[in-house]
Amino acid sequence: MTAPELPPAISIDARLSELEIKASFADDAMDALNHTVFRQQQQIDALQRELRALRQQLASAAPGEPNSLRDELPPHY
Repeated sequence: MTAPELPPAISIDARLSELEIKASFADDAMDALNHTVFRQQQQIDALQRELRALRQQLASAAPGEPNSLRDELPPHY
């Protein structure tokens, strides 16, 4: 039995160059994803702070009192 026929050899330099290009693109993609995750975490943190402030504002309001003038209905309604 003989060894299977292999395709023509690609030079090691060409294969190495292709791998370096792929690694470079992978690094760029990972950097972009890391930046996106960082920005989204900042947005989540800001929303959590805002939600906490709104909960405190709601808890500090006396029951039955409107929280702001926008919550009050004009007398003719």
